[in-house]
Amino acid sequence: MSRQLIILAGGAGTRLRARLGDLPKPMIPVAGKPLLEHQVELAKAHGFTDLIFFVHYRADLIEKHFGDGTKWGVRIRYVLETEPLGTAGAVLAGFEKLAERFVVMYGDTMVNVDLQRIWNAHENSGAIATLLLHPNDHPFDSDLVEVDAAARVIAFHNRPHPPNLWRQNLVNAGLYVLEKSALTTFLKGQAALSPSQILDFGKDVFPALVATGEYLLGYNSPEFIKDIGTPERYDRISAQFAAGIVQRSSLATPQRTVFLDRDGTIIPDKDCLRTAEELELLPGVAEAIHQLNLAGWRTVVVTNQPVIAKGWCSESELQKIHNKLESLLGQAHAFLDRIYFCPHHPEKGFLGERTELKIDCNCRKPKTGMIERAVAELNIDLAQSWFIGDTTTDIQTAKNAGIKSILLRTGYGGTDAKHASQPDFVRDNLLDAVKFILTQTSA
Repeated sequence: MSRQLIILAGGAGTRLRARLGDLPKPMIPVAGKPLLEHQVELAKAHGFTDLIFFVHYRADLIEKHFGDGTKWGVRIRYVLETEPLGTAGAVLAGFEKLAERFVVMYGDTMVNVDLQRIWNAHENSGAIATLLLHPNDHPFDSDLVEVDAAARVIAFHNRPHPPNLWRQNLVNAGLYVLEKSALTTFLKGQAALSPSQILDFGKDVFPALVATGEYLLGYNSPEFIKDIGTPERYDRISAQFAAGIVQRSSLATPQRTVFLDRDGTIIPDKDCLRTAEELELLPGVAEAIHQLNLAGWRTVVVTNQPVIAKGWCSESELQKIHNKLESLLGQAHAFLDRIYFCPHHPEKGFLGERTELKIDCNCRKPKTGMIERAVAELNIDLAQSWFIGDTTTDIQTAKNAGIKSILLRTGYGGTDAKHASQPDFVRDNLLDAVKFILTQTSA
């Protein structure tokens, strides 16, 4: 059965006019073909052959280029937007053409997402809508989405953000899997959808669904999806495409990853950090992670946090700690793709400890449960990956997982002496280690 994908391709691209000439924004060339053509090829590659283009500015040029889609092995239909209706308003105007389940994509974004993977995640979740979320390198001026531990969307936080209020670095990337039933209320509420009614998915539809208790799944993915709205963004994306970063980003492709310890590697080791107020970054850390982001590496923190089992810190406080970590990195234009933590601790006898967490688990380093979870969620190629940490426990974890390791002289600098494992390399700090990795893998 053919799956449906709709593309909102009505943009004029005012800020890109010097590059576009009279072309509509989705037709801007990237690597010798229109941006919209890259999206059509992506759809076809993942089995989406029923396409609907929602068009407005210079719709004639788009239809002339694509026709009915036969050249690409897909079926293309068009819905003409006579005046701007907003992202959701446009889709509602073509409501009768929608399948019972479909994907929404914005026509001004360079996208390389495993559409089959997000479709399956939605299908298996029972959600009424699935939003592709990702961290970015400027969360301070982005609209952020909050999810709970089960990845259910619970709140939307529009910019500007209050200072010193730390939030998850999760941004609405502008790609959704939707049940048609998610839009029914909005259609009925507008009677015949007044042309003057402008509705946006991110600002209107999704917050309203959350407010009424509907289940929206937050699908956190590091895959490449960025808008080309300014000349600077367009040039950066074109360069990333030329460097192969866009092509490697899909989770259909095994990902090269740098696994990072937290305490002593990214932040000072303060002997059981318990509050967000105590957290600070080690020198050079943000620049190191920023360099990995630019080079298209996945960055994944794996950290033992026995403070949870010992009763010294709650999961909610740990979330605040990690929100601050993500925010401080974001202020320096860096981001982490994942933070995994082990809350367990096998030794008993601590006042106020949580007995249900005093177990010998598979996720506490040097065991590899957190790494195995990362491999499953991010399709990580361990043979191309690295582990950086400051303890022999980190080095033993790397050995157990079959990953190349770098021991840092920060934090414990290996003086914990809990394991006899020797690192593959030793470097002074995280920035030195990252420069070494990028040099080793640049060929």
